[in-house]
Amino acid sequence: MLPNFIGGERVQSPTSRTLPVLEPNTGELIAEVPLSGASELDAAVDAASKAQVEWAKMPTKDRVQILYQMKTLVEAEKDHLAEVVTKENGKTHAESLGSVMRAVECLEFAVSLPQIATGEIMEVSQGVECRTVRVPVGVTAAITPFNFPFMVPLWMIPMSLGLGNAVILKPSEQTPLSALEIARLLEESGLPAGLFSVVNGDREIVEAMCDHPGISAIGFVGSTRVARIVYERSTATGKRVRALGGAKNHLVVVPDADPEMTATNVVASVAGCAGQRCMAASVLLAVGDCDHILDLIKQKMEAIVVGRDMGAIISEAAHNRISGYLERAEEGGAVLTLDGRKASLEHAPAGGHYMGASIIDHASPDHEASCEEIFGPTLTVIRCKTLDEALEIENANPYGNAAAVYTSSGGTAQYFSDRASAGMIGVNIGVPVPREPFAFGGWNDSAFGGGDITGPTAIDFWTKTKKITTKWSDGHRSNWMS
Repeated sequence: MLPNFIGGERVQSPTSRTLPVLEPNTGELIAEVPLSGASELDAAVDAASKAQVEWAKMPTKDRVQILYQMKTLVEAEKDHLAEVVTKENGKTHAESLGSVMRAVECLEFAVSLPQIATGEIMEVSQGVECRTVRVPVGVTAAITPFNFPFMVPLWMIPMSLGLGNAVILKPSEQTPLSALEIARLLEESGLPAGLFSVVNGDREIVEAMCDHPGISAIGFVGSTRVARIVYERSTATGKRVRALGGAKNHLVVVPDADPEMTATNVVASVAGCAGQRCMAASVLLAVGDCDHILDLIKQKMEAIVVGRDMGAIISEAAHNRISGYLERAEEGGAVLTLDGRKASLEHAPAGGHYMGASIIDHASPDHEASCEEIFGPTLTVIRCKTLDEALEIENANPYGNAAAVYTSSGGTAQYFSDRASAGMIGVNIGVPVPREPFAFGGWNDSAFGGGDITGPTAIDFWTKTKKITTKWSDGHRSNWMS
């Protein structure tokens, strides 16, 4: 059974409740993960509370030296870390390596905190000075999903630690291995014991985190249903929360789009990470006569070699859920122009959870495949007469993570960007993930709590500001530099 990591030590859980961790590529058992109880969370919070007091006193420039060392270790071990991600998640090695290097960017941004997380000072009237300083919020928690088990925790951990907090990580019970690698890397980088913990578990631990009086802030990434619950339950106990939920991202293609670039990019957006990412293309809104582009998209999807170009689905249950959407789409009158269930698995390991990319064409805007997050390599195509009709469908979408347009017209691109209801917009790019220092975050039912989870606004989330107003008599006027 995998250990938890509490107080700088690997601790075996006393629980009798466990879940198997299966390798998606082969279906083989690779570990047992404990479903920890509230007492283990209490121990992590107690260790974190004690360690955080001295950590908060350190200058930011000293704290981030540990993050700089971790960055160096991650870069040196990037292939090993990518192998761990592939083993527990099923991504191709290239995809896993890309996620590890994206995590490096998050570390780089956190290392720059001494230059960007500064306070302000000003003489507001003669003899009166106002200044602000940033203060850590205390013990924080990160609750992360299966699809990016190394990258998403590092959206939160470096920033929270660098700003003087302690962090308790609850990874997905489906992908717990990367979390222990993060613990090892932080330990080897010199992070004092207690400041970072890993508590494995399921819903019980998530609820305990929401309710625990010793936790001040929670960052969450997962489904919209759970994001809303975490947000409402945690804020009811006075916590600050940034909770990112699901998505139903729309790609709009107009006839003047470059066929080759569009098709290549759309396929990468749909099939990358087997469609198991909140930024994946989900619905393609084809405006006017786009059949020549749709035909090319189909050709490129058919050419994907499952097991080589595209990795596994996370579990048998997820595989069956995606298959159910395809079956019901046909029953509902849509046309399955490409059925991933029939893809060749010749190059995929036996026992894994594999399927090819699928296209559901001529779907109605209100069909479940057009509205619900499938979280698999499936593209739903809705035919539209005008760009405004496409925008009306996109705007009606309750989610608001990403939206993209494919066009050769700057005017069309601007028209779409101004009117699409999403936090991240792409122009001729189907996975418009901002790179540091630009922040990641969606709108509407894709995010709860306001602000973004990375970038400059994350500084505000992981800190409180203390406002100090000072007045001295004329004979003893001073300021912070005296």
